[in-house]
Amino acid sequence: MQHGPVVRRRKLGAELRALRTSAGITSGEAAGLVGWHQSKVSRIETGTSGAKPADVRLLLDAYGVDDPRLRELLATLAGSEDPGGRHHWWHAYRGVLPPAYRDFISLESQASAMRTLETTVVPGLLQTPEYARAVTRAAVDGEPEDRLDTLVEVRLTRQDVLRSEPPLVLNAVLDEAVLRREVGGPGVMTRQLSRLVEAARLPHVRLQVLPFSAGAHIGVTGPFVIFSFSGTSDLDVVVLDHLTSSVYLDRKEDLEAYSGAFDALVTHALSPEDSLDYIAATAACA
Repeated sequence: MQHGPVVRRRKLGAELRALRTSAGITSGEAAGLVGWHQSKVSRIETGTSGAKPADVRLLLDAYGVDDPRLRELLATLAGSEDPGGRHHWWHAYRGVLPPAYRDFISLESQASAMRTLETTVVPGLLQTPEYARAVTRAAVDGEPEDRLDTLVEVRLTRQDVLRSEPPLVLNAVLDEAVLRREVGGPGVMTRQLSRLVEAARLPHVRLQVLPFSAGAHIGVTGPFVIFSFSGTSDLDVVVLDHLTSSVYLDRKEDLEAYSGAFDALVTHALSPEDSLDYIAATAACA
């Protein structure tokens, strides 16, 4: 198990090595093309040292990689800048957001798909402003109002990935507890459940409810997120949130285990159509 930055370096290095090999270029030749010592290329490929976005762009140019989405993804894994050298939006909040949260946002912003199990609260990408404020207030109890405002603003800005082109494909399994836990009061919950119904009708959002009647299930150990990236499965990663940090799992066996767990949850959950009806009925009774 590793924290985000280590996983990002290792995944970035592995992908750059694969691209170099595919281009038929040795590490020594790559170093010559970009004007580096071979040891720097090796350190980047093994994840021993990080790479700046500009370094990544140099290597991708040398390897003839012109896929704009892949270039952007790899540059994002390298740091806080986009391919044009501009900072990504979350960089403006670096004084407020812990590194683990910024790292999570950067992966979320570049992922093509996200599978998530939520056992306690509505996924952040689907929260209403009122609900987001209530959840954030509970999580950072005692924080000043201006900091609370900033954290809510970040959570809502993250939702832009569902409106981008192409949008993030979101598959979410929600334990029934998510629908039943009253966050922010009855009015807030009613509006939040209505928001879920709206989201469930989007072509790129798939929501399923895991009812209490399903009994114990493989997800009782806690929520998790699986990020997938267009064009390659080698960059997929599982994220587990804890109270003070996030843990990133990127080994093949971990990814297979969590993907299998998610598939099992999907099987035991209500169908998307029945889930939509269930959420709507719950909202009517809230």
